[in-house]
Amino acid sequence: MVSRVRVWLNRTYAENVFFMDQLRRNPSDRAVEIHATHGDPDSPVLAAADTAELEPENLSPAGYVEYALDQCGRRGIDVFVPRLHQAAIVAHRAEFEAAGTAVLAPPPEAVAVFHDKVIAYEAVQAIGVPVPPWYRVRSEDELVAAVEELESGGHKACFKPASGAGGVGFRVITRTPFSLMHLSGFPSPYVPLDLVLEALRQAEEAVDWLVMPRLEQPEVSVDCLTGPDSRVRLAVGRTKNGRRRGFTLHEQWLDPARRIAEGFGLHYLSNIQFRMFGDRPVLMDVNTRPAGGLHQLSLCGVNAPWAAVQLALGEDPGEVVLPFLGQDYTVVSGPRPLRPVSLPQQRPETTEPLPAVPAPPSAEPVDSFGAAAQVLPL
Repeated sequence: MVSRVRVWLNRTYAENVFFMDQLRRNPSDRAVEIHATHGDPDSPVLAAADTAELEPENLSPAGYVEYALDQCGRRGIDVFVPRLHQAAIVAHRAEFEAAGTAVLAPPPEAVAVFHDKVIAYEAVQAIGVPVPPWYRVRSEDELVAAVEELESGGHKACFKPASGAGGVGFRVITRTPFSLMHLSGFPSPYVPLDLVLEALRQAEEAVDWLVMPRLEQPEVSVDCLTGPDSRVRLAVGRTKNGRRRGFTLHEQWLDPARRIAEGFGLHYLSNIQFRMFGDRPVLMDVNTRPAGGLHQLSLCGVNAPWAAVQLALGEDPGEVVLPFLGQDYTVVSGPRPLRPVSLPQQRPETTEPLPAVPAPPSAEPVDSFGAAAQVLPL
């Protein structure tokens, strides 16, 4: 009998409850048991897991590696999908392999390149992938100079941290004075330049920002599945234009994504994001981890999480071909069960293989607030 596969996701996004669902509904009909850890006892991923633990707080990266090695040994983890402290974990890949655990993440060199957006932009430019104009800003004077340079070219300036994930810290610069307009409706990413400059003057710590023109839609996130041999097995673009979302296989998006994934060895699952600068796509960001929306590729008939686990286990699925391109859709919020109590409880340990969970009629993604989100066709 084929043994079960034990997978661990550490402090991951709420959307990855559907990553977990897809692992259980794998086309190989292989039994999968999932372990999850998180700092929030009410995280949906803890409720969705077979076993779950609260993570200790305030561990250094080195301390977290020791904690992770202990988890893998005690829990019998076959495949570890790290998000928190990914860089420190991949630097110790050999120790995890010695413990019998495959780490589903790129090598340390690739993680280091894309941790800093300035280094990333310089690196991808060197292989011919276009990037938007950008300025690294650490002071008030540098910010003013960058904003004025962009505005003189007819662009709206925005900034974000030089390192970081997702849209955390993203703001759009405006010359409009602060007024009640900024306090009406929902919070806005627009922030008056004079308030930003005042905050910089009063700040006790230095900033490290990337200032660039605001890029236009569509936003296209290319999900790549790449083997340890640095050959891409799957590349699909997920498009976003307002509420409307869809899929694309157009080479203007896929070709630069493949060049990045293969050129820098973004093994297993990565997400490479583009937007428009004028009439051409330019790189916006590179994530060396599975995207929160990766499960949406199920609308195209593929199970990318399981294919990645197969690669990590040394079972190459070969080229993953989409049987069809899913129709356009949107995402709406809905409920997702939590554990009965905040302190995670464990399901009974078992040495017997767990049965594969049958596929439900439809998938339900989760939004960024931890509530479930339903994918609906438009």
